[in-house]
Amino acid sequence: MSKKKNIKITKNLTKGVNEFKKFISRGNVVDMAVGVIIGGAFGKIVTSLVNDILMPLIGTILGGLNFNSLSIKINDANIAYGSFIQSIVDFLIIAFCIFLMIKIFEKFKHKEEKLEEPCKKSDEVLLLEEIRDLLKNK
Repeated sequence: MSKKKNIKITKNLTKGVNEFKKFISRGNVVDMAVGVIIGGAFGKIVTSLVNDILMPLIGTILGGLNFNSLSIKINDANIAYGSFIQSIVDFLIIAFCIFLMIKIFEKFKHKEEKLEEPCKKSDEVLLLEEIRDLLKNK
C-alpha cells in the first residue's frame, strides 16, 4: 500500500473511534445498558415467581394440574403448550410491572415539573403591570 492510502485509512479509523467514543459517552447509551441488565435480572425474578409460585397455585386450584407437563404429541413432534402458557403469564406480569413503573415515574416527573416551573405571567399581564407602574409614578 502507498503512504497516502495508509494515512487515509488511519484518519478514517481515528474518526470512527472518536465517533464511537462520543456515542458511548452519551448518557442514553449507559442508561439503556443499565436498563437491559436490570431488565434481565428482573425477568429471572418474574420467571421464578411464575414457575415456582403462581403456576403451582393455579394448578392446585384447577385440580392438581401441572402446566409443565401439558403437551401434545403429533408424530415425532412434542408440542409443550404448558410451557407456552407459563411464558404468556410471565410476559403479562413483566408488562404489568413495567406499566406500573412508568406510571410512578410519570407521577414523579409531573411533580418535579410543577416544583421547577413557577407560575409565569403572560405577556399581557406583564404589559398591564408595566402600565400600572408607570401610572403610579406620574
